[in-house]
Amino acid sequence: MSSSKVTGSFQLMKSLNRSLILNTIRQYEQISRADIAKKTKLTPPTVTNIVGELIEVGLVKESEVGESRGGRKPILLTIDPNHSFIIGLDVGGLLVRAVLTDLNANIKTQKTVDLPNELDNESLLMSLTKVIEEIIAEGSVPPDKLLGIGVGMHGIVNHIKGVSVFAPNFKLTDIPIKAHLEHRFQLPTFVENDARALALGEAWFGNGRELDNVICINVGVGIGAGIILNHELFHGQNGIAGEFGHMIVDLNGEKCTCGSYGCLQTIAGGGMLRKRALKEIELGRKTKLTEKMGTNLDKVTGALIHQCALEGDELSAQILEETGRYLGIGVTNLINLFNPTRVIIGGGVSKAGDFVIEPLREVVKQRALTPKARETDIVVSKLGEYGTVIGAVTLVLKDIFSPNLKSR
Repeated sequence: MSSSKVTGSFQLMKSLNRSLILNTIRQYEQISRADIAKKTKLTPPTVTNIVGELIEVGLVKESEVGESRGGRKPILLTIDPNHSFIIGLDVGGLLVRAVLTDLNANIKTQKTVDLPNELDNESLLMSLTKVIEEIIAEGSVPPDKLLGIGVGMHGIVNHIKGVSVFAPNFKLTDIPIKAHLEHRFQLPTFVENDARALALGEAWFGNGRELDNVICINVGVGIGAGIILNHELFHGQNGIAGEFGHMIVDLNGEKCTCGSYGCLQTIAGGGMLRKRALKEIELGRKTKLTEKMGTNLDKVTGALIHQCALEGDELSAQILEETGRYLGIGVTNLINLFNPTRVIIGGGVSKAGDFVIEPLREVVKQRALTPKARETDIVVSKLGEYGTVIGAVTLVLKDIFSPNLKSR
């Protein structure tokens, strides 16, 4: 693969005025040159010249003719989504989800692979490399059509260096994801914490669009939060802002994967659903779960608990409700701290819908600080299980379309 070709294409899009024009076309989907000039405050000749370059390379195309406001009807411009493609990875605690998308984050090819039980830094990087190679092969995209790789990684991430500082589910530290993938694929690579990637994906393509301040909570094996303030991802001083699952809620609680005790994820993380169910079954509680799992304890998953709750199983519904209430305590604290316009709940546990979300909302209504705060909008992720991986793709899109602009 020619790295100069890729870098050249990437840099062409990233110059400030081009990014400004591209982002304006992306936001409005169809827009005339005159309206671009008005909205960007660039001169009409500058817009015409840059649009000409973008049409020449095939990134922008002229579409239908717009409404006349007197004089000639304007030609509307739109981005050609199939000009280039992006690879996104969601590296969870148990598996990797990979996608190949167009410039509108529409998925062209996808693949999910289980991770080995025993991992070290090298074997994890090999797993990521392999799934990227497979998705490129399956997508049949020419190398010079690939723009970049985005990675949503659980745990603590140095997003500037692209290093996974601490991946608690793997018990690994200092994984050089960006350096490894850029060396192997010669593509710009961006690495971000999975919850922050999810928040960015929702801000661009989901339930966070057009909102200034949003908190997106990713509830899977662990629990993380992506915080968007004034349209920008908030990382904090050392990049650990949003480690919501490690909010300590019980000083005498269980030991967490982080080494501390009583973290929120020890009572509300996805793994606790299973633990709570098995404990009640051991105590002799009657439940549909025992019928479905037989003697195979591994069958007790969040998905099975949700299924049984839908079938009217009292224990399953109770476990999901308890989880919702615990999450509600954490969300109430976040609302009191940041006062966001909306809280978006994503990740595996969010699939349980109202079994979890309604008790969560109930706690917020009872406990948040002011009447307005108690009415904070709380919704499920629009992007669902693809939230983090679309967020990973958005890391690349953001750098192309608005490297010096606010994410919208």
